[in-house]
Amino acid sequence: MGLGTVGGGVFDVLQRNQEEIKRRAGRGIELSMVSRRNLAAARAKVGDAAVVVADARAIIANPDIDIVIELIGGYGIAKALVMEAIAAGKHVVTANKALLAVHGTEIFAAAREKGVVVAFEAAVAGGIPIIKALREGLTANRIEWIAGIVNGTTNFILSEMRDKGLDFDAVLKQAQALGYAETDPTFDIEGTDAAHKTTLMSAIAFGIPVQFERAYVEGITRLQAADITYAEQLGYRIKLLGITKRRLNEAGAVVGIELRVHPTLIPMKRLIANVEGAMNAVMVHGDAVGTTLYYGKGAGSEPTASAVIADLVDITRLQTALPNQRVPHLAFQPDELAATPIMPMAQVVSSYYLRLQVADQTGVLARITAILAGHDISIDALLQRESAEGESQTDVIILTHDTVEGKMNQAIAQMQALPTVLAPIVRLRKEELS
Repeated sequence: MGLGTVGGGVFDVLQRNQEEIKRRAGRGIELSMVSRRNLAAARAKVGDAAVVVADARAIIANPDIDIVIELIGGYGIAKALVMEAIAAGKHVVTANKALLAVHGTEIFAAAREKGVVVAFEAAVAGGIPIIKALREGLTANRIEWIAGIVNGTTNFILSEMRDKGLDFDAVLKQAQALGYAETDPTFDIEGTDAAHKTTLMSAIAFGIPVQFERAYVEGITRLQAADITYAEQLGYRIKLLGITKRRLNEAGAVVGIELRVHPTLIPMKRLIANVEGAMNAVMVHGDAVGTTLYYGKGAGSEPTASAVIADLVDITRLQTALPNQRVPHLAFQPDELAATPIMPMAQVVSSYYLRLQVADQTGVLARITAILAGHDISIDALLQRESAEGESQTDVIILTHDTVEGKMNQAIAQMQALPTVLAPIVRLRKEELS
């Protein structure tokens, strides 16, 4: 259902690698019917290899079809079609992270009731098999945290801003001209796409229901070239990260899950800090295995098709397995999902980058550091640079040690009220990922 960029890639790879796939799956996988509103374009792509229809419901109604692939996207008609396919007893493969992040609980429950599989490897990080790694490869581990670059558009923009010293708006236009960013790039640059993907990884890692509505989401639209430059001088690079962590109390009991997406300073020595252009990478830390890194193309026709077809092969292998013998959708058995809360952002613990544009006067720095100390926030590093605004002003850049976000919010409000602070304070979060 849907024969766009990814659908076309699925057709091409299935055709090209049919024999290899059959040897791995144990039986052939035949793409027998395709739906697309533009019938002429669909027929030009698949020729006589599959029946082409305009109405996707014809696929669901076909009794000879075992697996339905949904590549339409969005929340609307895609949800209705997925639910109808499940009701018809068909397995579903989808790349639709938005649909699953928002409606996954309902969809997975319906699939369990009908004894069918909803597979979604392609929904997160394109061709990188991160879902399988979390759900199967790392199943012995207690996952402690995940941090990922899971949106290629924003990573391309940040790479260009750093390499060329340009501000966000100029690089966004370049990304659109090159086809890395959509005409309306809101989902990417505001962090929504990354938050959908991080929500799914969080649910699988920690055995909790998908709950995108509780994620903290901050995009890259307010980032300035100056902050990227200052971060470099301090030994850091800025990436849009999806982060989810298990938070423990002093007794070692889980008190909550952090689920957040925002621009983040990462030490240059970390491999993930050196992921450039439109590439994706995900770090996962487990108690037994330590830190692992998964890197590759997070989008595109054939990389995403690779993940779709991997799901097809998995379902084909499981055709004769009883439903309760299959790998659960979210890794944990459905009746074992935890009610662990997603923590409000004010309770999140992180370290911070602050940039204050201040009057170049005696005592300004002392007042700022006194405010931070009054909120039990300790300073890790400090830079003072002449501001681009003029000789009477200076930029003060501060890196802090870990603190609770609520305390930082209070400190920033107090500093912002100083008459010698001349512009809105820039605040970015910093993660050592060690």
